[in-house]
Parts: sequence; structure tokens; C-alpha cells
Amino acid sequence: MHQAKVAVVGGGCVGLSTALALSLNGISVAVIDAKGSSEPLSEEFGLRVSAINHASEALFRELGVWQGIAAQRMTPYTQMDVRDKDSFAHIHFASEEYDVSHLGHIIENDVIHRALVEKLERQDNVTLLFNTAYQDIHQGDNNVLITLTDGTPVMSELLIAADGANSGVRQRFNLPITFKDYGHHALVATVKTAQPHDNCARQVFLSDGPLAFLPLADPQYHSIVWSCSPQQAATYQNMSEQEFNKALFAAFDGQCGLCTVQSARAVFPLTMRYARQWVKERVVLVGDAAHTIHPLAGLGMNLGLQDAARLSALISDALTDSMTATARALRTYERERKLDAQKHIATMGALKGLFAGDNPVKKIVRGLGLSAVNEIAPLKQAFAEQALGQRR
Repeated sequence: MHQAKVAVVGGGCVGLSTALALSLNGISVAVIDAKGSSEPLSEEFGLRVSAINHASEALFRELGVWQGIAAQRMTPYTQMDVRDKDSFAHIHFASEEYDVSHLGHIIENDVIHRALVEKLERQDNVTLLFNTAYQDIHQGDNNVLITLTDGTPVMSELLIAADGANSGVRQRFNLPITFKDYGHHALVATVKTAQPHDNCARQVFLSDGPLAFLPLADPQYHSIVWSCSPQQAATYQNMSEQEFNKALFAAFDGQCGLCTVQSARAVFPLTMRYARQWVKERVVLVGDAAHTIHPLAGLGMNLGLQDAARLSALISDALTDSMTATARALRTYERERKLDAQKHIATMGALKGLFAGDNPVKKIVRGLGLSAVNEIAPLKQAFAEQALGQRR
């Protein structure tokens, strides 16, 4: 039998961050994940990257993993450039405008995961159960009993579900969810350009969806995220490399010169999900198990990490007090984080709608809107604070 104060189902970056935060506060944790542990970093850039804002960086520093992330591979970006291809809309942010050395970092998810695993492996109060699936979960009055597929029981006082967008724990406990197909698939790939990226995160809004070029550690390499219709994504994925390179260059108006794809092209469906209930007695949702959002603003990982930070801060003391205190802390977590998720989901939905299509009126509205943001200092400051993770 494994026993811990808290069991975390899901060993992705958000689940591991939650586990580490709790363990550093003296709470024993067992992490259960059907997937394997993190592998040594490949020389090739990973396809899944995240734009880590200042708030998430502060969390990683507090957890003692930032140095481990920096020792592997990451890229600070000092500029953000957003354009609408079909109008005059344009906005540009530079770090010196806000008296910061950088606006954020582009980091491969594998890098974050590896640093978290290495830190957790050194924690005496953490049990890591990778390559381990569960077959049953029973919630009792005083504990949660998880039975692994080999029959081994894991006993805890609280179960944190960090098992992703299709959370098995959420489904098992019938926690209701609202979802909406964004009508987009995201094509991701690594691309080399003739001109360097200059540590600028770029995005252009096309009539069928946004295309982002995110700077990587090599000055001529970018991670691209191209959101478009499922049919168009399949077309791009099945093009020859030469055809794809030409299509990419044209879509991006050649901002960094000729493009050469350097990796496989992976495609992921994009769906908004929002759990209407995040807590059920001794079970609580975090990260993608609770919410998923369109990647056009790069907020997904950051929202999940803020879930991790807030949940661990609220329940660390409560767990050593009483179940009544824990229940109160969980209600506070659910109320606060649901509100934040709602706000960001609504904002991303509005932005996606505004920049979709080639309606002439919409072109004028978004052109005027972005231009106003770019020219009116307080408005631009508000947008920058949101991007940096400094605005609540």
C-alpha cells in the first residue's frame, strides 16, 4: 500500500507543479501517471512549447526548478508583434517599455517536465508512480482509495485530478462540463527561417485563424502554431515540404524570410472546455482537467500553473487542520479559479470571433481597435500586464 496526504492523478507539468508545491509545504504526495517518466532532452526541439509569463516564472523560481529549466533550453522573448493580415491592425510590445528584461520565455514542455521530475525525485515525501494506471477510485468519508491496475492500493485524504482535457477522474465522478468546438485544429512544427527571430514572438491573424511564430534557442528556429479549419490543417499536414514552406512564407508575409520546416507536422483539435463543478468532496480538478482554451494568446499552461499555485497555497495548512478547513479551502479555490478561467475563456472567444473571416466591417473594427491599443498608453499597459501575468 502507498499512503500520502494527497494523491495527484496526472504527471504533466501542472500536476507535477502542484505535487511539488505541496511537498515543499510538508505535505506527502503520491503522483500516479500511466505514462513514463521524462526522458533526457533531445537535440531536436520538441513540438509542444509554452509561452511562460512572469507569474509562471515566479512560481517555478519559488519551486526551485527555474535553474533546472534554464540549464536545459529556453528562449526569452523581448518583443511581441501582432498583426492582422487583412487590415491595417498592428500592435507591438517591447520589454523596455515596461522596465523588464523580457516579456516571457518560450520553453519546451519536455524541458519543464524534466526539471520538475528531477526536483520531485529529491523530495523524501513524494512517491512517483510513473507507468502506472489505476483501475478504480473509491471516495469514502475519511479518505480516497485508488486501486492500481496491479491491485496495489493508494490511500490519500485528497485526490487532485490533473489528468488532462479528457480527464478520466472528472468523468468517473460525473463532474459536469461545458464544451465548444472552436472549429480549429492547431498544426505545430519547428521551422527555420532565413532571417533571425530577434527574440520576438510574432502572430498574424489570417481569415481562417491565427499563425504564431515563437522564438526558439537557435536564433533562426521557431516553433509555429497554425490554427485553422480541420480541413485546411489536414491539407497543410499532407503537403510536400516544399509546398508547405511556400504556403507558410506567404501566410506570414515573409516576415523572417524563407521558411524551411525542420520537423514533423502534428495536428491537434482545439476545443473549449469548462468544468461547471471543480470540487466533489475529496476530489478537485486542476489545469486542463478543469478548463481548456484556444492557444491564440498562449495562456493554457499559465492558467494551469496558477491553478497549481493557488490550490497548494490554500490547502497546505488546511490539510493539517481538519476536513472542514480543507473543504472551505477547496470552495475558495473553486470560486477564485473558476472566475479567472471564465474571464479568459470569454476573452479568447471574443478575440477569435473578432479576427475570424474577412467581413469588411470586422476589418475596420479590429484595425481601429488594435491601433487604439497600440497608441493609447494606459490601454496598452493593461494588455501588457495581462500578457506578463501581472494583472488579475
